[in-house]
Amino acid sequence: MSRSNSNASIEQSGESDAAGSCADPTRRAVLTALASCACLAAIEPAAADDDEQPGANERPQKADRLVRAEGDKAGQIIKSEDLTLGGPPIRAWPQDPNTSVVRKGSRLNEVVLVKLDPSELDDATRARAPDGIVCYSVVCTHAGCPITAWLKEEQGDKNVLKCLCHNSEYDPRQNAQVVFGPAPRRLAALPLTVADGAITVAAPFVGKVGAQQGG
Repeated sequence: MSRSNSNASIEQSGESDAAGSCADPTRRAVLTALASCACLAAIEPAAADDDEQPGANERPQKADRLVRAEGDKAGQIIKSEDLTLGGPPIRAWPQDPNTSVVRKGSRLNEVVLVKLDPSELDDATRARAPDGIVCYSVVCTHAGCPITAWLKEEQGDKNVLKCLCHNSEYDPRQNAQVVFGPAPRRLAALPLTVADGAITVAAPFVGKVGAQQGG
């Protein structure tokens, strides 16, 4: 495994110092050079990318935090205050709170959050949406494209989650049921909990995650 740039720069600096010391015939210089070489040997390889680390492929688990999946703030923990009532949504990955590994080893782990008026939610949705924050799989159930739009529904005036590949629309207020387009079923929902502004996963996905072509 190749080392990161930061490790490479440290290594190059150490080699230069060691070479300079080895040119000095004194015993002190020799010992210094040996110490430098030992330090170089002790440098560990850079950590593997998150999507290669243990746990990165596992589905969201209880107590996982949610971190931003894109933009300048990618990787930052999402708090309740970061979400604006009525949208726009935020795409996110679950993160293991103990190891800090982001579970982005599988695209099926990516989710989308949006904060809505709790009074607009049906009972099933409200039960897993603290403070009106709903969370669903970002993978469209039609052909597996990512949900990328928050637009006025085709047959109404409310904003809905929309897949621009084939125009499937999902109403996040009604358990992400399909309200337009070819998608065969609703999006899988991820139950949440909020404590002191911190958003965490309350339970595994409810419903099947991913596409169901031909369904």
